[in-house]
Amino acid sequence: MASLYVSPHPDDFRSLMALVAAEFCPSRPCTLIEDPPASLALCSRPSLVLGSGGGEVLSGASAVAWYLASQGKRIGSNAKQESQVWQWLSFADNELTPVSCAVVFPLLGVMGSMQLQQSSHAEMMRVLNVLDKNLEPRTFLVGDSLTLADIAVATAALLPFKYALEPSNRKALTNVTRWFLTCVNQPQFVKVLGQISLCEKMVPVTPKPSVAIVPAANANPTADANAANGKRLSLILVSLQKKAKPEKKDLGVISYDIPTPPGEKKDVLSALPDSYSPQYVEAAWYSWWEKQGYFKPEYGRKSISEPNPRGVFMMCIPPPNVTGSLHLGHALTNAIQDCLTRWHRMRGETTLWNPGCDHAGIATQVVVEKKLMRERGMSRHDLGRDQFIQEVWKWKNEKGDRIYHQLKKLGSSLDWDRACFTMDPKLSYAVQEAFIRLHEDGVIYRSKRLVNWSCTLNSAISDIEVDKKELTGRTLLPVPGYKDKVEFGVLVSFSYKIEGSDEEVIVATTRIETMLGDSAVAVHPADPRYQHLKGKMVLHPFCDRKMPIVFDEFVDVNFGTGAVKITPAHDHNDYEVGNRHNLAFINILDENGLLINVPAPFLGMKRFEARKAVLQALKDRGQFKETKDNPMVVPVCSRSKDIVEPLLKPQWYVDCADMGKQAADSVREGRLKIIPDHHHKTWFNWLDNIRDWCISRQLWWGHRIPAYFVTVTDPSVKPGEDMDGHYWVSGRTEEAARDKAAKRFNVSTDKITLRQDEDVLDTWFSSGIFPFSIFGWPNEDLSVFYPGSLLETGHDILFFWVARMVMMGLKLTGKLPFKEVYLHAVVRDAHGRKMSKSLGNVIDPLDVITGISLEGLYAQLQDSNLDPVEVEKAKQGQKSDYPTGIPECGTDALRFALCAYTSQGRDINMDVNRILGYRHFCNKLWNAVKFAMRTLGDNFVPSEKLCGEESVSDRWILSRLCSAVGQCNAGFQAYDFPAITTAIYNFWLYELCDVYLVRVCLPCLCLPVSGVFCRQTLFTCLETGLRLLAPIMPFVGEELYQRLPRRRSQDGHPSIHVTPYPETEEFCWHSEDVDRQMEFVMTVVRTIRSLRADYNLTKTRADCYLQCIDSETMSLVEQYSLQIQTLSLSQTIQPVPATGAVPEGCAVAIASDRCTVHLMLKGLIDLEKEVAKLTVKKGELEKQMDKLREKMDKSDYKEKVPVKVQELDADKLRQSQTELEKATEAIDNFKRMV
Repeated sequence: MASLYVSPHPDDFRSLMALVAAEFCPSRPCTLIEDPPASLALCSRPSLVLGSGGGEVLSGASAVAWYLASQGKRIGSNAKQESQVWQWLSFADNELTPVSCAVVFPLLGVMGSMQLQQSSHAEMMRVLNVLDKNLEPRTFLVGDSLTLADIAVATAALLPFKYALEPSNRKALTNVTRWFLTCVNQPQFVKVLGQISLCEKMVPVTPKPSVAIVPAANANPTADANAANGKRLSLILVSLQKKAKPEKKDLGVISYDIPTPPGEKKDVLSALPDSYSPQYVEAAWYSWWEKQGYFKPEYGRKSISEPNPRGVFMMCIPPPNVTGSLHLGHALTNAIQDCLTRWHRMRGETTLWNPGCDHAGIATQVVVEKKLMRERGMSRHDLGRDQFIQEVWKWKNEKGDRIYHQLKKLGSSLDWDRACFTMDPKLSYAVQEAFIRLHEDGVIYRSKRLVNWSCTLNSAISDIEVDKKELTGRTLLPVPGYKDKVEFGVLVSFSYKIEGSDEEVIVATTRIETMLGDSAVAVHPADPRYQHLKGKMVLHPFCDRKMPIVFDEFVDVNFGTGAVKITPAHDHNDYEVGNRHNLAFINILDENGLLINVPAPFLGMKRFEARKAVLQALKDRGQFKETKDNPMVVPVCSRSKDIVEPLLKPQWYVDCADMGKQAADSVREGRLKIIPDHHHKTWFNWLDNIRDWCISRQLWWGHRIPAYFVTVTDPSVKPGEDMDGHYWVSGRTEEAARDKAAKRFNVSTDKITLRQDEDVLDTWFSSGIFPFSIFGWPNEDLSVFYPGSLLETGHDILFFWVARMVMMGLKLTGKLPFKEVYLHAVVRDAHGRKMSKSLGNVIDPLDVITGISLEGLYAQLQDSNLDPVEVEKAKQGQKSDYPTGIPECGTDALRFALCAYTSQGRDINMDVNRILGYRHFCNKLWNAVKFAMRTLGDNFVPSEKLCGEESVSDRWILSRLCSAVGQCNAGFQAYDFPAITTAIYNFWLYELCDVYLVRVCLPCLCLPVSGVFCRQTLFTCLETGLRLLAPIMPFVGEELYQRLPRRRSQDGHPSIHVTPYPETEEFCWHSEDVDRQMEFVMTVVRTIRSLRADYNLTKTRADCYLQCIDSETMSLVEQYSLQIQTLSLSQTIQPVPATGAVPEGCAVAIASDRCTVHLMLKGLIDLEKEVAKLTVKKGELEKQMDKLREKMDKSDYKEKVPVKVQELDADKLRQSQTELEKATEAIDNFKRMV
């Protein structure tokens, strides 16, 4: 076992780093705080001794932590991430640690002067600001999970957070504080550090001993720390005279408080607030859009039936459950659908996005039943069916439109006048008509088969309502109706006696109670062990049942004994075997889960009580063999949390064979397009092997099945059985059904007695006809909006909903319900976990939009149905992920993030902090437009078109704008939403704001001619850029667009959302030559900026000499010298031919194979001081390399040192060699300047 030697001092952050890294190890090393044995010659702590008896030794915090973190897979998932982790280790060691010590050590009474401390605090804030900027769009420093980078930097930041960063400092470091609290609240950190108290005021303190690191009996931790830390501080040679950057202001909350009646236009004449605030921006717009009719297909048209040359776009919403509240899955669906709808609308198409809501049979009935029991102590049976349905309608009318209000908050541009509910009369009639037509065609039929049965709900449930709970072995699970938890995940073996023999057959099962319904034992036909048992019977131990031994190829010869008990009435595989061999189907469970058709003493027992009783009875008879752990999947009802039972029930089924083939062929033949096409495999797999669809549900809330069982009071007609479809008729009314029955049995109607089926239809049945039932099928004209253009939904309901809509559409209307299907990914949390209430990671999008405190998140858990243990687990998850709650991000930032995440894959790991990063992007947009409007001036009048005499810089930004227009349109057409968001983000942030607006536009504005052209170009970029982003960011797009002046051609468009979307035919200024030239210019600029940063030339302008390889490059530099000078903050730009001389005293960097940058440093920096500093660094590097080579040259190095450590040593040597070469080159360069 490895031994980890650490310092006992509670604030030794280096030891703490190693201890936290150790917590991630699969096999944690033994932690020791006494002095290490002298024989090991450990030079510092932490140190790690690998193996017992003084094995290989690792010394130093970075080496030890790297080794431990690598054991716990916390050093990155690939080579690139490992390099990034190493960079952050270097940052922690070389940047953050020295200034942290310089600030905090004087407070701890260790050493240092107050004057040094004050200057160090400013430097520390500068370093932390760098970290803050890096963390702005991220949860962790490298990748999507915590790594050694976070451990190293967080422990280096521990001292400042505990002793030096006051609340005002932390407020300026929003991202660092959020990240730090996320780290230290991880369980591994908490185990080492305990709970961290953050600094309230920076004053001298006497730190208390940590509970995680207990000092040894004879140790003097303070003295040890003083000595170690004093030695460390004496090595700090960094300059602390740089000025701290201005503190970053927190984004505040600004409200829109100008009285605006709902539906009236928002005030756009008053000045814009100083900064972007979602509350201000999102106020008042939605009700105005809705009142103006912008969301209706009729807007701007005399009649929707008139052909529109631009085309028609129709899409229906996947109807959310009436019981539902918004979650991130809804938010993703609606963000994508609304973006597409707004894009098509702006393109001038007749556009309809039709809203609707699903009655959600089981979910709604459960909600209302619980409400009844809670408030009135009554069950639905106490009320009766009619009164209970009235209660459900009452609940629906009071609570059922909640999700509609939430969708409006997301900015969804649905035509609310066309909103449909699946239990509305129009849709209910369509459901009834669909059932009757399919029943009359023989597609719907009656049969007794196995169904998924919930004993708690007393109903069959669909496959999508069955959760598959995976168990690794013996597990106790709670089951409704049982006081004690029930055992699952065990395999019980027992024997059946062979009739007329002393022989026995051993079988095994995970559901021992079902042996009471066994009717055979099956073996494989080729199994030599059982050939002699052909034609034999086994005896049931608890009744006089004789059961055949059948030979069936479904048996796995290699599993268990190769013999399998067969229970046809309670297992799906056994059901098939029973049919093949004509076995008895013995149903041993009633609808409530009580045992029937079994001998005493089991008769009437609850199913899981019988489990124990049967096991004991087998033991008493000597036929029990063994119980062992068995990994298995337990089916759990998602609604009731009951264990699902396969149960034989007479039900209504849809024959899917022909419809499934047509649906599959529609994709094979290209008539229906599924995007992304990797879902084709799933589509064909399901439809080519489709089973008939059980559509009966034993509920009261839903569409009651319009089928009637016929009893004929005529001796010539024999009585029928429930499962005999001949005795069932369907009808639009009871009278119509009676007439149909009389004709079938050739009797008068007075001899017919009808009993309507008590069951209701599966909710997916009404959802399956939703695309045409919403338009009044079969009574109304469907030609305008049916078939639809697109169905957009999650891939998880591809079969349950999408396939059934295609089948029902083709069968009932003869047409596909839509032309394309776009399937988005499933949303997971930042760690890739499925959203689950018990994990505390289910995020309400409204909480992301408006923000919520950690206490608010806790309160939501208390209002949920989780048990106390799950609540505490969920709280820990929330505290870990959202230590300070969720900040206000706004609707636009949420929508942009969701679209940016939507790669055409299967899963999305949603990080709230990335959404916050897009709120900062909104603020950047806000400031850019405000700044540009001041630049344009109050009297600016946009021209109808550009003049064609724009400068090269103007032509470049217009070319980039055209490129963005092309990428956005192509992205929408291909459903490539990340391409759209990337194009918008890059254009606004990196091209318009960072380059054109600040560096190019401003210098030109003062010039009489080019200033005019520049203003027109700037306006074109702003106005077009806002139209590009409007479908994704509707609120901020509208707010800023309304503040801009209009071209005369745009005066007829009162809102950005009915303004034409930019198209490539109009924006045709793209120039590859200009782009290529400016890319060269920006490469040169970046190289110069990098050199300036290397030599800390933050404000000083230096002369720059660009040595060019040929005359073409020389000409290019001369042409763009002003742009290069402006963008790089250079004093002058001097082109130099390849053979020309460059003055001495320059730093050199290669910009490209055509150009080398020479930045004049002579006279701008203290050369002797730089040489001295680099000489010290060179000496340290040489010592490190000598020591490392000595270690690696030992004869037993390759045998004793782990391969991973050898790789680390080699990497460290290579890195040191590179740094040494750079230091030597810089020294030589500086010496030439002296």
